[in-house]
Amino acid sequence: MARGALALPVLLLAAALIGAPSVAAADPVTFGTPTATSSFGKSLVFEQPATISGTPKRIEILITTPGAIGPEVVPLPEVAAVGPTLTYTMDLANGGVVPNTTFTARWRVVDPTGTAWLGPTVSHTYADDRFDWKTLNGKVVRVHWYKGGQALGEKAVKIGDDAIAAAASLLGVTETDPIDFFVYADQQAFYDALGPGTRENVGGQAHPDIRTLFALIAPDEIDAGWIESVVPHELTHVVFATAVDNPYHEPPHWLNEGLAVYLSDGYDASFKSIVENAASDGSLMPLSGLAGAFPTTQDRFFLAYGESVSAVDRIVRVDGRDALVKLIRSYHDGVSDDEAFTAALGSDLAGFEADWLAELGAKPPTRLGPQPPPAGPLPAGWSGPRPNPSFEVIGSAGPGSPASPGPVGTSPSSSTDWYIRIGAVIAGLLLIAARLFVYRRRRVAPATRPLVLPQAHPLSEERPATPTWTASDWSLPRAVDDPEPPADPPTAPPPRPAADPPTDPPAQP
Repeated sequence: MARGALALPVLLLAAALIGAPSVAAADPVTFGTPTATSSFGKSLVFEQPATISGTPKRIEILITTPGAIGPEVVPLPEVAAVGPTLTYTMDLANGGVVPNTTFTARWRVVDPTGTAWLGPTVSHTYADDRFDWKTLNGKVVRVHWYKGGQALGEKAVKIGDDAIAAAASLLGVTETDPIDFFVYADQQAFYDALGPGTRENVGGQAHPDIRTLFALIAPDEIDAGWIESVVPHELTHVVFATAVDNPYHEPPHWLNEGLAVYLSDGYDASFKSIVENAASDGSLMPLSGLAGAFPTTQDRFFLAYGESVSAVDRIVRVDGRDALVKLIRSYHDGVSDDEAFTAALGSDLAGFEADWLAELGAKPPTRLGPQPPPAGPLPAGWSGPRPNPSFEVIGSAGPGSPASPGPVGTSPSSSTDWYIRIGAVIAGLLLIAARLFVYRRRRVAPATRPLVLPQAHPLSEERPATPTWTASDWSLPRAVDDPEPPADPPTAPPPRPAADPPTDPPAQP
């Protein structure tokens, strides 16, 4: 019994020792809590406290933005690894990032053996900190504004929530995540937020990738009729993006814009007039030409919107709303345009376009590819370039033939031609003499020095100062007061719209 009583504690001690973890050596890399801070229009700074044993092979920061297929990997210069904190500063002075964009980052340290050590993630939303924003939450829409009273926020929330509900119901999607709606009261502040590439006549812009809408609305404009066009139009783009979300193929731009106009304004008389006039004079653009960005001149820009809503209107009238919804939702599966149109409408995209043109009584638009520039005027007395017989082969075409840039005169009586030929003969004789001279020198004293080629500079892979972030955005122009649209885009911001926008051209495509 004594031996048994002694054996039990020994066994328990042995079991404890076997089950106890071994004390491992400290990791060569340990991370603290990362931080990120930003200042609007200046920079975004990521900092990561870290203890690194030895010299790492490389240090990188991995930055992800909404909608990206993967992180942007930015290597840190070796000099930046000195000290207890890793730091990376992203320059935002060029305006390439819109407010409300969330960045998620983490650091990666690779040791000399190639083992990678990943730090914790940190997320930061880049904000427009120039203003003291007020915020009002609706059912889905979350409105932010800095000028105006509570009535402005309440009106914007109601318009936004109603627009989201209508578009979501039509397309059969459920919107639960908040959609941020930033209302700017100052034109310059609005353009600064959207960046330098924004067109001067833009009054609203949606960014579905960050579920954000920006609009230029002064406090005294909240009751203007065009507000109930701009806000639903832009928010429809956000719902559309939810309905078609896939990593393979985007629907054509005209379908997206056409739906937004159809739900916010309909195919009204002003758009019908623009489209019918273009159909009659042969200036319609093919729908395939509106699959991407719209033209920049104001007349073609409005025509692009008119054609888009005209095509959507035909789908609803001929095939029904269910067919339109089926067409849009089919893109969620990543199908091609022809597959989507055939499944929903019974014909491919080219067939649908042909039927749409036939209904308008329009001829198929002329497809224009790269065109050669027109020939410029020739100087007086000069009928074309004169070839050099030493380097060019003279064709058999006669003098002055448009098919050949032959010499103006080929007759031996032409003194200019004789000078050219004599010069060519003399140049040839000199070349032969020079080669004979070099040959004799080599026979007498062959070269013994090695041939040394100049060293090329090593190729350097220079990275931009900051990663380039891309996002799809959908812009809506503000109304203009000019009755006749200019041929080219305006070079200065147009005047602010009145409370009741003009009806021709359309106030808000």
